Amino acid sequence: MSENDAPHIPVLLKETIAGLDLKPNDIAVDGTIGAGGHATAILERVSPEGRLVGLDLDEAALDAARRYLERFGSRAMLVRANYRDVERVLLSLSLGPVQAALLDLGYSSMEIDDPRRGFSFRADGPLDMRFDASQELTAADIVNNDALDSLAEIIWEFGEERFSRHIASAIVKARRLGPIVGTLQLVEIINGAVPAWYRKGRIHPATRTFQALRIAVNDELGNLKAALPALLKVLAPGGRLAVISFHSLEDRIVKKFFVEQEAQGTLEIINKKPIVASSAEEAANPRARSAKLRLIRKK
Repeated sequence: MSENDAPHIPVLLKETIAGLDLKPNDIAVDGTIGAGGHATAILERVSPEGRLVGLDLDEAALDAARRYLERFGSRAMLVRANYRDVERVLLSLSLGPVQAALLDLGYSSMEIDDPRRGFSFRADGPLDMRFDASQELTAADIVNNDALDSLAEIIWEFGEERFSRHIASAIVKARRLGPIVGTLQLVEIINGAVPAWYRKGRIHPATRTFQALRIAVNDELGNLKAALPALLKVLAPGGRLAVISFHSLEDRIVKKFFVEQEAQGTLEIINKKPIVASSAEEAANPRARSAKLRLIRKK
């Protein structure tokens, strides 16, 4: 997903809520609660007694969501957990099958706007990029310790960066002079590794490398691959799952899983083509430009 300075506004909100077909008193799961934008609309739809289980690894996001959802009281059940562990979480809460589930795979302005988190290439901060502050692996560990081939593969595979080898080589060369510890330090290395015309392109030349490092640090694609079957398992028959992705790597995984499961007769794909934002939403919220929504109903 591209970076920008827009406030966090839930993407494709109307389309997502409509697609989940929520009923009063339903139980829903939001696997990426974030600041609670989608969760608010879900809780309003499942009132008066419906509940939402909201998961997030980011303690700051959970704190924000708790404040934002305070008016819903105990109907908003927030848990610090990875969405791949949804089955365990529901068991711990003594909850059975759920009627709806959502994954919004974007990351929030809370994360991108805080230089201390290291997600942004527009402000200086430590090369961190962890959603879960308790995990050990950081972006600095990868940048300073991975071999050239491994770095190039990460930047190519997770960033789809055409100059991945050039950038990896420049990183290896730079770290011989001392550790690479800051975001702007890495940006300078990337800028020096790519052609001048590339630096003048539509997207910042560091965009894809930062995306790749973030995905690698947080095992985002591995978590998504594990979460999709887990979410399908906890859905009640007729229950719906909505997934909002922000780049082709995520969307390919989601589409492949849905197509394979439909062929096996476990689900029905509701929208054969992904739902994208309207021009009005894109104008109001630039984050929505790359969003794709896919919906399924469990059989």
